[in-house]
Amino acid sequence: MTIDASRGAEAPPDLVQLLTPEGERVEHPDYDIDLTPEEVRSLYRDLVLVRRVDLEAVALQRQGELGIWASLLGQEAAQIGSGRALTDSDMAFPTYREHGVAWCRGVDPVKLLGLFRGVNHGGWDPKEHNFHLYTIVIGSQTLHAVGYAMGVQRDDANAATIVYFGDGATSQGDVNESFIWASVTNAPIVFFCQNNQWAISEPLEKQTRIPLYRRASGFGFPGVRVDGNDVFACLAVTRKALEAARTGQGPTLVEAFTYRMGAHTTTDDPTRYRVASELEAWKLKDPIERVKAYLFKNELADQEFIDAVEAEADQLGADLRRRCLAMPDPEPLAIFDHVYSEPHALIEQERAQFATYLEGFRD
Repeated sequence: MTIDASRGAEAPPDLVQLLTPEGERVEHPDYDIDLTPEEVRSLYRDLVLVRRVDLEAVALQRQGELGIWASLLGQEAAQIGSGRALTDSDMAFPTYREHGVAWCRGVDPVKLLGLFRGVNHGGWDPKEHNFHLYTIVIGSQTLHAVGYAMGVQRDDANAATIVYFGDGATSQGDVNESFIWASVTNAPIVFFCQNNQWAISEPLEKQTRIPLYRRASGFGFPGVRVDGNDVFACLAVTRKALEAARTGQGPTLVEAFTYRMGAHTTTDDPTRYRVASELEAWKLKDPIERVKAYLFKNELADQEFIDAVEAEADQLGADLRRRCLAMPDPEPLAIFDHVYSEPHALIEQERAQFATYLEGFRD
């Protein structure tokens, strides 16, 4: 396999960026954002705490406490920026990696771990948080989201829908079908593609011949590419797209150009298909470090604030670990509950067979 060591070293020219990797604020003719010092500090706190949740979950999996984990390392700005753009009435449909969006929607991080620990099918109420359950099947959530958005449209509600997916999912039929439905119905939805440039081991050039955001024009709605490591730009771009959806202007495709700094999941070894120099180039664009640099350069925070956030992150990680280990195991036969809404003969037969099997282990 030939790997281009220069991949990702330079940002594309058509990128919406409001905060450079060095922490310098820049202007954009179509997107602007006016953040108070407290709002900037809050965004920094979000980024740090979400990364800590992610790192603790990876450690738990390595120690055998989770079956698998999908890391968001490097994608924090895309998720926090877009997540904080949502209003309480908006609905979000995630994949299985949107831990940062879950944080923004008020989902307790320990509830995310239940699915990966095998103790539930998703431990939060989607209606309570306006955050749908994680979707493992690649791309299917885009159709669910469009259907939901069409319902919102028919209810004449002042709300928008956002759906998350990766660059690899854009090759799935479900995603392209959802683009068609959203376009022809003018559905109030934002398609948010986190282009982390690797669909497991398949690089972006194996997925598309053009930038992903340009695909939107073929379906009849606008697309925009944003610096996915710039939390300011992700917030501004997503906020504008959501407002367009709410006001009857239809769908938008947002491509957050970012990088998966970790493995696809904890079962993956990225060193087998990408070179270290690529990762090192993207470390210089770290979403957390650029906000920290901005805070210091503009005297919006001091080291005491940074240390306090780090201490809070350590406490969050310790609490997450403690509550994860305390999760009770479900009853084995509960796996047969809620498969169908009504009693089902085959399910009952399988339940009885499994119960007999389990009885064989009793003294």
